[in-house]
Order: sequence, then C-alpha cells, then structure tokens
Amino acid sequence: MSPPLTPLAVSLGDPAGIGPEIVAKCWDARRALGLPAFVAVGDPRSLSAVWDGPLAMVTDPREAEAAFEFGLPLIAVPAAGADIPGVPTINGAHCSLDSLELAVGLARSGSCSGVVTGPVAKHQLYAIGFSHPGQTEFVAERCGVSPQNVAMMLAGPTLRAVPVTTHIPLTAVAAGLSAPLIEARGRATLRGLQRNFGIGEPRLAVAGLNPHAGEGGALGREEIEIIQPAIDALRAEGWLVTGPHPADTMFHTAARARYDAALCMYHDQALIPLKALHFEEGVNLTLGLPIVRTAPDHGTAFDIAGEDRADPRAMAAAIRMAASSARVRAAHG
Repeated sequence: MSPPLTPLAVSLGDPAGIGPEIVAKCWDARRALGLPAFVAVGDPRSLSAVWDGPLAMVTDPREAEAAFEFGLPLIAVPAAGADIPGVPTINGAHCSLDSLELAVGLARSGSCSGVVTGPVAKHQLYAIGFSHPGQTEFVAERCGVSPQNVAMMLAGPTLRAVPVTTHIPLTAVAAGLSAPLIEARGRATLRGLQRNFGIGEPRLAVAGLNPHAGEGGALGREEIEIIQPAIDALRAEGWLVTGPHPADTMFHTAARARYDAALCMYHDQALIPLKALHFEEGVNLTLGLPIVRTAPDHGTAFDIAGEDRADPRAMAAAIRMAASSARVRAAHG
C-alpha cells in the first residue's frame, strides 16, 4: 500500500491574469470537482482582488492538508506592488517567476507530491530576463534535465498528443526536425505513459509532416528520410510504434482507440485536435522530469481577469492529473 501523498503545489501564475481566480474557484468547488489537497503559491493580494473566500496562510506544505477544509492554503510570495486584474506589470512578472521557482522547489524536495503551474505572460517574463521558451523548459532546467529529453504532452479524456517541435515558426518546422529529436520525444512519451499513467505497453502513433504523410515522397521526403528512421529506431528498442500516419486521419474516434498517445511534428498539429475535443479540460503534462508537473492548457486571459468569467475546469483537470500521476509514480516506485 502506497504512503499518503503530500499536497500538490499550485503556483498562481501572473497575478494580473486568471490564475488566482481559477485556483480559488477550484478550492470553492473542491468536493464537486473531486480535488485532492493542494497549497497555492503566490501573492495573497492577487486572490483577495478577485475572491472573498477564506485563506489559510501556511509556511509548510504539511500544514495544508489540515487547513484545506477550512480555507485555501497559501504560501505567500508577495509582489513588490499590488497588481490590478487584467493589467500585467513587471512586478507581477517577478512574482510569477518567484512563485514558480518556489513551487518547483517544493516538488523537487518532496515537500509536495507535484507542481501545477498557473498561466504566465511570457512577454512579461522576457522583459525581466527570462531566457526560456516557456515554463516547461524552465522546470526542466531546475530539475537538471535537458530540454531535448522532456516532452510536452497535451492530454484530455480521449486524446494525448505530444508535439516534437513547439514554439517555433511553421516555416522553421521542417528544418527543426531530426531523427534523433523525434526519437527523444517519442522515448520520453512512451516512458511517460508508463510512469505517469501506469500503461505497461504503451502504443504510440506518429504523425507525418506533409499532406498524406508525403505520398511516398511525392509531397515531401521528411517522412522517408527523418520520421521513418526514428520510428524504426524506437521499434528496435521494443516499443509499440506505428506511422508515419497522415495527420488528417489520426484523430477521429476509431483512430484514437488504436493508440495511447499521438506524436505530432509541430505545435498546432497536436494542439488543434486536443483543443477541438477538450477545450475546457486540456492539461499540459511535462514528461521526462523527476517530478510531476502539469498546467492548464490555456493562457493568462488578461481580457477577462477580474470579471468572474474564468472557467476553472482546465485547472481542476490539471490538479487531478497531477495527483493521479503522483499516485501512479508512488505505487510503482
């Protein structure tokens, strides 16, 4: 029998975005949403600006479980100035980065069973010297893992999709692909399916890059020269891998039943089907880390921050998936 899990650490993200609101709404609806104990990490003023519920100020995550029934547990990371919902600031960017750093540290130390990261504004972070493409790469670095050895999985109830290339222009995708990169992303995905979902023999479907997966080279040779060799290498290791498949036939109901995750060649090839199917429940799960890390698959939504319009379901799904992954990891050592 596995030992009881420590609470999850949930960073609030940018204090001017919808992160504080959706975390508070998750606590309000914790029973209906089936959420485990978690501790928020961020500026208490960002919560009080959008919510009048009870806060339980804690300094140690171990205090969070007892406090969870009576108030939203919070480890305070004050910003230099109070942020107004919908109005991002440099001070808020510093606060979001400090909150992320602390939440990741709590998970790395074992004080928390995993980390759920709220949405941040990348342009604001870049303005304060943030040098990573996103939170995924930052968390990987803090965990001592090469970004090439992690994978960003977008997961919903009926689809898990992983992009090989992420935040690069579409015109740069073909040049950004290589057989070693596809192998690394595929390996991280397959091992992640085992480690985070408990799937003993995971099945991976690999998408082609070009229309009709290249039509035997008539519409592009990336499938022949780059993608197929990577698939062959993964199969030689004993993994269950198919493809390259035409991307336009990979995501209907019957096709999704034939694999546990889809490996896609670029950002929108993975995210469009995921968001079309599970827009309100999409979760970003980072594979290949020594800790559990999830995030809701949406941004800061500054345009609706402070208007009580933010939907907490994606954050709730991220919290549930983090807890489920932590349980699977604990059960399998």
